[in-house]
Amino acid sequence: MGIGTGIVLFVLGAIVTFALNLQVEWADLDMIGYLLMGAGVVVFIISLILTMRRRSSIETVRHVDSSGAQQVTQRESRVDDGDPLV
Repeated sequence: MGIGTGIVLFVLGAIVTFALNLQVEWADLDMIGYLLMGAGVVVFIISLILTMRRRSSIETVRHVDSSGAQQVTQRESRVDDGDPLV
């Protein structure tokens, strides 16, 4: 969702900045277009960073046997598929 949103914002900003030849009194369409393109780049980069980061979790299991002895097991798992965009 985020990568596509970033691309759409960038494309809309480019259209508003470079393709529209309108003059309105209440807004500067060139500035709005540049802002949309900047927001698109920021959303795109943040989405890539969040997609590429490694996910990990730590699971702690405690077992108590009949004699009252406690056994603690910790396991860390990482998800690294090699293809970060899946």
